[in-house]
Amino acid sequence: MRDRHKTKWKWAMVGPMRRVVLASSLLMLALPNTAAASESRDKTEAQQIEELRALVLHLQDRVDGLERQLNDRRDDPIVAHGPANTVDANEMSASVPPEAIATARPQAPQSQLQSQPPASPLASVLPATLPGGATLNYMLDGYYEFNFNRPPGRVNDLRAYDVLSNAISINQADVVLAWDPDLDNGRRYGLRLDLQFGQATSTLQGNPANEPRPQIYQNIFQAYGTYIVPLGSGVHVDVGKWASPLGVEGNYTKDQMNYTRSFYFYFLPFYHEGVRANYKINDKIQANYWLVNGTNQTEPTNGFKDEMFGFVLTPTKTITWTSNYYFGQEHPDFTPASNCNYPVQPGLCVTPIIPAPNGKLHIVDNYVTWQATPKLTLQAEGDYVIQREWANAAPGHSAAPSHVDGGAAYVQYQATPKTSLATRFEYMSDPQGLFSERSQALKEWTGTYKYAFGDGFNAFLEYRTDWSNQPFFHTHDPVALAQHQTTATVGLVWWYGGKQGAW
Repeated sequence: MRDRHKTKWKWAMVGPMRRVVLASSLLMLALPNTAAASESRDKTEAQQIEELRALVLHLQDRVDGLERQLNDRRDDPIVAHGPANTVDANEMSASVPPEAIATARPQAPQSQLQSQPPASPLASVLPATLPGGATLNYMLDGYYEFNFNRPPGRVNDLRAYDVLSNAISINQADVVLAWDPDLDNGRRYGLRLDLQFGQATSTLQGNPANEPRPQIYQNIFQAYGTYIVPLGSGVHVDVGKWASPLGVEGNYTKDQMNYTRSFYFYFLPFYHEGVRANYKINDKIQANYWLVNGTNQTEPTNGFKDEMFGFVLTPTKTITWTSNYYFGQEHPDFTPASNCNYPVQPGLCVTPIIPAPNGKLHIVDNYVTWQATPKLTLQAEGDYVIQREWANAAPGHSAAPSHVDGGAAYVQYQATPKTSLATRFEYMSDPQGLFSERSQALKEWTGTYKYAFGDGFNAFLEYRTDWSNQPFFHTHDPVALAQHQTTATVGLVWWYGGKQGAW
């Protein structure tokens, strides 16, 4: 019985090798005919045939040697029963001439070899793609900033994200799941989910004046589903919560010219919850429409539904103009209460406001991007915002509006593939204190140097000064206010993921 097992194992290993020798012999028989039929071919092809002949002869000798080794080891019980009875492929090819392997092995096109980037070492720990075409993306944004006014508590005035001075801070840490529709493969739907943590989360999501229950949605920066309605060129419909495109600046620092954000980014809405639709009329015009709960409201504070009408014009490949008109009512019709006379949702008790303010909000927002040269980018933004507490004058109520107007200009020059220089100047008139809660005119200038260590790591060096026509900014003396605030910032941004371009 034992000899029978050894014989079975022997022929199981030698059989395939004999088939290799037989195939090799047939190839050898065919080679002379091939050579005879191709006497008129060039010397390069004849040389390749000779190398193939040498490779076949070498492989035949190698197989004969392995058969002799197997016969010598047939009585070894470890070889007969153990896991070491597998022939090592590396052993077979160790002595094959490399030039013969290179000639015999099919080669991929050079363009295909160049288009396959080396795998990132992070891929084994943090996946960048998922089955079905979805991407996973990660970002860490941190900074150190020094405020030369040395304000109490190291808190910077009128800053959206860089809120602390003289502290090593995490601005935000993000995880983004992006699953875009794929019409080429017949899938009209998609999904977007952005989870956010850090100081920026509190700025965006943590204001109880806008959110009745901010703690529930605080770490969900975006969450919406997409469906492309098969109408005309396709109507893109999103349902859920998304970042507001009002204003030229966005949430993710890696996609911005400057590290710190402008006054207008801080003033205009951060996000909306509702339904939006986008339709591309042609290559130059896109139309947008929203129906949302309000500004910075996942859950509404009143029953009015805000609307936005806008378009994006691309008159040339280098110019993009975005224009938006937003119409809403932001005054709440209830206040939080400690009792539960009106429990509208679990954990939320309210007291109704009777009568509730019914004044409207109007935002006119325009910004233009011009890629003047491959290295030079110019941007300009103009905004006009007006809001009333009451729609009509009534005893004890004022219908006088509050408004903010002004704009910002941006310039970025890509000096080298790794370095860029950017500057921003903005002006904001805030006569009723709608933004800053004080009647004043604000200006700021920012200069930024950005260095890209690689695709996934940027460093920002930034110098910024804010001015007011009134003593407004805090200093090291709690009772002494200054008309200016100057900061120096070092920002570091790391990101990784499968999504290309801006997030």
